[in-house]
Amino acid sequence: MSDGSARLNQGSDGRHGSGDNVSPTSRMADATLADLEAMRLLLHGSSVIDWHQLAFSDMEEVRRFLRVNEFNPDDPQDIDRLEELRAEAVEYLTRHFNYRIPEDIAESVPAHELLLIASKKGRHQTYACIVLKVMHVLHHLDGRETLFRLPVSDDQLFGVVEAKVVQIVDEMRGAGLPIVEFAWSRKERDSLITKLLAKRDSIAASVYDKLRFRLITRRQEDLAPVLRELLCRLVPFNYVIPGQSVNRLLPFSRIFDEHPVLQRHHEHLQPEQEINLGEVPVNEFSAQGYRVINFVADIPLRVPELLRHTSTSLGSSELTHGVVFVLTEFQVMDAATSVANEQGDSSHQVYKERQQIEVKARLTRGMKSRPTK
Repeated sequence: MSDGSARLNQGSDGRHGSGDNVSPTSRMADATLADLEAMRLLLHGSSVIDWHQLAFSDMEEVRRFLRVNEFNPDDPQDIDRLEELRAEAVEYLTRHFNYRIPEDIAESVPAHELLLIASKKGRHQTYACIVLKVMHVLHHLDGRETLFRLPVSDDQLFGVVEAKVVQIVDEMRGAGLPIVEFAWSRKERDSLITKLLAKRDSIAASVYDKLRFRLITRRQEDLAPVLRELLCRLVPFNYVIPGQSVNRLLPFSRIFDEHPVLQRHHEHLQPEQEINLGEVPVNEFSAQGYRVINFVADIPLRVPELLRHTSTSLGSSELTHGVVFVLTEFQVMDAATSVANEQGDSSHQVYKERQQIEVKARLTRGMKSRPTK
């Protein structure tokens, strides 16, 4: 990868995962309905706000989801934070929309149990979903505001994200996930300028690929297991950025073809027409034959972890115990596709040339050409 990249190839540290010979079918056999809903959202770039139900089957799945979102289900302060978010959400819904939230949803049931209630059919499921959607937005807003107040540079911020992602991908490879190449990069200033000049709808605030990670699997059949593990360990499906996923490599329906055992979940998925899957975004500079799974997520970071990399000491519990979010782009593909993507019209060099042609055209539009001598 360009723009100041780092790369780790499988085996470069002398280790191979203990489960290299485990088949993709075996890895997906125990995938749950919640896993499949999360994978579909990631592949389509849709929004959890459009969902009318969750799909958690037990408290262990809920705990896993909380941990991916950087909530420790065993930490009383984190549980208190969920209660605060629930109270604020209920107050907002009552004040603005005159909702009469049932007492158990509004206060008596522990806030984290709303995730289970939202997964079970019934009238209370609807109210649990409504409250959770507002909690989701409130938590995100607070994280963004907290990040704005922190005296942390982009360099420090990206360094912490890189450390987190590298650790988790290393754990995945150690568990035998067939990731044959892993690389990350930060977009350099010149590349940012070129991108902003080339795209008509870009402003600096909407550049999503300042920090990018690329994972290459051994085979196409390994894509689904790797995506599932990313969602279980690193990427909160609820903070995948809507409208920013490009999937030219793994149609969601193919997961059921490759793993027939998962057909048991198919009839329980939320109907596509009800969850606003949306249109696939188009990058006008990518070749038609370029194939990739590309998505953007707001990766949560604990503030204490962030502050360890600075000399700043902040006393507010909001800052020292909170969570912030960092926009991060991911590209996932298999090894054969990676090779094909660097051939001919799909290559990165040709991509950059198309981009530069557009930039020159926009910069010089309206200028009269000088007569030649």
